[in-house]
Amino acid sequence: MIVTLDYESEVPLYSQLYDEIVRGIAEGSMKPGESLPSVRSLAGDLSINLHTVNKTYQLLKQEGHVLIHRQKGAVVQPPGSAKATPEYMERMERQLRSLAAESICRQLDEAQFLESCRSIYREVKGGSSK
Repeated sequence: MIVTLDYESEVPLYSQLYDEIVRGIAEGSMKPGESLPSVRSLAGDLSINLHTVNKTYQLLKQEGHVLIHRQKGAVVQPPGSAKATPEYMERMERQLRSLAAESICRQLDEAQFLESCRSIYREVKGGSSK
């Protein structure tokens, strides 16, 4: 599992790790049934606190992206296992509203904004497992 974190970013590390794992699941580089590294192992590999990884795994479980097994640890669920809940839709719309507002402030027109959204969605959905 290849994870890239920006230790200088304002985005919390647990959130960056969550995003990286969800993207791996969506792109297919993380297969259903595959076990994620142990909390201790991943924390050591990334040089981050155990609690940061644990918080990420709990959030992934809460959102339906992984199941936690006593023997296997965190196990990847198939894309589509996590449903678009009202809470998810609200969070997505809030993030899109913020991106749309910034795009307007940077004089990006609607067509450019929508094309970027389409392009990124297709790229992630099509997978780029290398």
